[in-house]
Amino acid sequence: MKLYNDNYCFVCGKKNKIGLKLEFETKGRKTKTVFTPKKEHQGYKDVVHGGILATVLDEAMTRLGYELGLNTVTARIEVDLKKPAYINEKLFLEGEIIEEKERKVLAKSVAKNADGEIVAEAKGVLVKLE
Repeated sequence: MKLYNDNYCFVCGKKNKIGLKLEFETKGRKTKTVFTPKKEHQGYKDVVHGGILATVLDEAMTRLGYELGLNTVTARIEVDLKKPAYINEKLFLEGEIIEEKERKVLAKSVAKNADGEIVAEAKGVLVKLE
């Protein structure tokens, strides 16, 4: 199965009316983007929902797999929420491929606030589709 981008991805799709529309920059085996969460992305008042953080961390890893032509999807993700991320404050995300095996790709991603503090990080196993 070959994966195709039809621009409706919740995180990066430009055609998705309710999507985040994030733009990723890829260099080598790393990618990065900036995400400024809005009120509709909160859990508790003015705090970004952990599921939204997990989603953008996941995308940082899988988007990189896509850009590198690895044709991968997430098989497993582990997210560590380190400290609160706040609504209307920029988050700087980076994704990186750590190791590529036969069908598995090990990856990690991190979200930092404007002060450079890690608010969340993830590690994942991506699987190459055949």
